[in-house]
Amino acid sequence: MAQPNRLQEIRISRIAKLKNVKRIFLTFTLLCVSLTSACSRGGTRPQKENSTAKLTNSQEAEVEDARTKKLRNEIEQITLAAKGRVGVAAVVLETGETVSLSPHDHFPMQSVYKLPISMAVLKQVEAGKIKLDQKVSVTKKDFVRAGQNSPIRDKYPNGTEITVNELLRYAISESDGTASDVLIKLAGGPGAIQTYLSELKITDLTVLNTEKEIGQDWETQYRNWSSPEAAVALLRALHERRGLSGSSQTLLLKFMIESTPGPKRLKGLLPTGTIIAHKTGTSGTENGITAATNDIGIITLPNGKHLAIAVFVADSAADEASREGVIAKIARAVWDTWSR
Repeated sequence: MAQPNRLQEIRISRIAKLKNVKRIFLTFTLLCVSLTSACSRGGTRPQKENSTAKLTNSQEAEVEDARTKKLRNEIEQITLAAKGRVGVAAVVLETGETVSLSPHDHFPMQSVYKLPISMAVLKQVEAGKIKLDQKVSVTKKDFVRAGQNSPIRDKYPNGTEITVNELLRYAISESDGTASDVLIKLAGGPGAIQTYLSELKITDLTVLNTEKEIGQDWETQYRNWSSPEAAVALLRALHERRGLSGSSQTLLLKFMIESTPGPKRLKGLLPTGTIIAHKTGTSGTENGITAATNDIGIITLPNGKHLAIAVFVADSAADEASREGVIAKIARAVWDTWSR
C-alpha cells in the first residue's frame, strides 16, 4: 500500500516543479516585454526632441517673415510722401535677409551710374591697360554743360591734366560729370561697361550715354537705368570683390565713404559715425517733376554685418526735402529692423 502513495508524491512534486518553471518563464517574458517597451520609449525620445526643434525653427521663420512683412509695410507707408515711383532693394549680405519694393522696375540712375563706370575702369587698370597714376588730358570739349555738376570744370576752366586716380575720386566723391565722361572713354565706351556688367551676371543695369548727352534732353536719362535689385547685385559684387581686386575695392570704397553729395539721404537719419559707402544720383526738375533722386550704398551695421541698399525715387512731384526724407526714413527703418 505504501508504494502507490510514493508514486503519487513523485507526480505531485513534478507538477509543482513545472508550475514553478512556468512562473519563472512568465516572469522572464514580462520582464523582457517591459524592457523592450522602455527601450522603445527611449528610442522615440530624440524624435520628439527633433519634432520640437523643427517647430522652433518654424516659429523662428514665422517671426522673421512677420518682421520682414512689417518692415515692408512700413516702407510702403514712407513712400507715399514721394508722390512718385519708389523702388527699394535691401539685403544683409552675410545672412540674406531681404526686403524690396518694385525691385525689378526700371529707374533712371543719373550719377549712380558712375559706380559701374568706375568699376569698369578699375578692371582696365588691373588688366594693365590703364595706370592709376597716368595723367589724362581734360579739355574744354570734355566739360559737361553749365548746370551739370563738375568741380573739374569750375576749378580748371581752361582744361587740365589729371591722373586716373583723381578722375575716379572726382567722379565718386564729388559726382563730377566731366570726370565720369572721361572715365567712360578710358573704359572703352558704354559697350565695354556693359560687357563688364555681363561678366558680373548683372543684366538689369544699362549705361548707354555720357553725362553730357544725358544733359541735352529730358528723355535720355531714362535710357540709362537700373532696377533696385541690379543695383544691390552691383554692391554685392563690390563687397565680395567679384570683378575687382582687393586694392581696387579698397580704393573705391574709400571714395564712396568720402562722398559729399546727398548727406540727407541714406546717411540722413542714421547714427553719427555710421560707415556708409554710397553713390547718389540726382536729376533736374521739369514741369514740377523730378526724374531721379537716388542713393545706393553699403552700410556697416552695429553687429558688424553689411547692408547693401538701393533706393530710387523717380518721377516725383514732391519737393527735395520730402524726396530725400523718403530715402532717409527707409534706410532708418531697415537699420532699426536688422541692426540688432
